[in-house]
Amino acid sequence: MEVIQGPGNTAIEVTPSTLLLVDDEENILAALRRLLRKDNYRILTAPSGQAGLDILATEKVDVIISDQRMPHMVGTTFLRMARDRSPDSVRMILSGYTDLESVTSAINEGAVYKFLTKPWDDEILRLSIREALRHKWIQDENRMLHNMLVEVNTELANANRLLAERADFAQEALQTMQEIMHDLPIPLLGIDADWRLMFANHAMLDLFGDSLALGRNLADVLPEISTPLVQAPDVKHVPLTLQGAEYIGQLQALSHKGQGSILVLRPRDPSC
Repeated sequence: MEVIQGPGNTAIEVTPSTLLLVDDEENILAALRRLLRKDNYRILTAPSGQAGLDILATEKVDVIISDQRMPHMVGTTFLRMARDRSPDSVRMILSGYTDLESVTSAINEGAVYKFLTKPWDDEILRLSIREALRHKWIQDENRMLHNMLVEVNTELANANRLLAERADFAQEALQTMQEIMHDLPIPLLGIDADWRLMFANHAMLDLFGDSLALGRNLADVLPEISTPLVQAPDVKHVPLTLQGAEYIGQLQALSHKGQGSILVLRPRDPSC
């Protein structure tokens, strides 16, 4: 674990990048270890493709560098299998043996990120590894952003589904309430803020029939109701004579200010 100085002189622990070096020649592995140790990498080595696969089964590796010409398993075959074991690792060939057809095929299908030749130039090799790590960091960042986007889109889809369900429920509840109001045996009349008729239930329609024209002003359609209400704006219960019958009219303002009122007609008790 490397410790670097962060903003405000705070210490930040940085996990070193892990390299897996695969070559059947021990002197090559030793030379690579000496060269790359100065860059503070965590270095794992394997003498064969199968040994490299065994390491990938238990270790998280950032960059894999493999020889091409090895006994039992050539580098491109190993890296194709390594891609399945560790798809996020950046895979590179470092070899003096050039089988261009195999290497080109592996590069084209994404199994190999870069091909480097032996003998290598130390600085070019170190720079290539840094570029490979930068490529991996970008890929990791893109993958993280993609996963976050998928998660956000999933949450949005769930939220939209819940909103749709609630909207359906609200619509169903509204229709149920309208049916209840229509079927109440007490005459009800909905009036907007401009005193226009907006709603009449069945009991009100039975009382006045076709004379109730929704959308028209109450004073024009039912002056026998409008006049007493206007004359006694502060009286909660207004006596009304409608169709030869006595009623008590109660005008109740709706809860939303300025949205209108509902008029309830109750038969008047003669004893009152």
